[in-house]
Amino acid sequence: MKKIILTFFIIYGFGLNAQRSDYDWKKMDPKQRKEVINNLSPEERKDLLKKFRNNMIMDNLNIDQSDKAEFTQLYNEYLESQKQIKSQFDLKSDPEKLSDEEAKEKLQQSFDLGQKLLDNRKRYADKMQQVIPCQKVLKLFQSEGMMRDKMNERKPHGSYNTQGPRQSP
Repeated sequence: MKKIILTFFIIYGFGLNAQRSDYDWKKMDPKQRKEVINNLSPEERKDLLKKFRNNMIMDNLNIDQSDKAEFTQLYNEYLESQKQIKSQFDLKSDPEKLSDEEAKEKLQQSFDLGQKLLDNRKRYADKMQQVIPCQKVLKLFQSEGMMRDKMNERKPHGSYNTQGPRQSP
């Protein structure tokens, strides 16, 4: 999934000299980009994705140059805290194998998690408004939703993929 997201950002995105200065992402064809990405370490891929994501957000929101560093730090803190909250929920259990009590407990945990995520989002929205206007914070959250929807469109539907691996055209 991370490779798909990374490839998406690179293909659509911004031709930035991200991890290494000798790569001109805009001039590379998709096959070259894929090869370069495949040769990166997992940590380098993560850094590259983070850089592309941050640059995309900055461009999309038209953040003033003087606010970019502070906003980038705050935005990365926000994403990390959301990730940390999400990691508290175990998605691996099969709901159909749970007893009624276990399922009720798991459902309540999901509601609690959702509330924690919402509370965290509100807290960071307040912090972000100290750096950028409220309209841009709203636009940020809207664009996050659109990106999430785009990624979900690319995922195979259902818990079992009966058609086998997806083939590239």
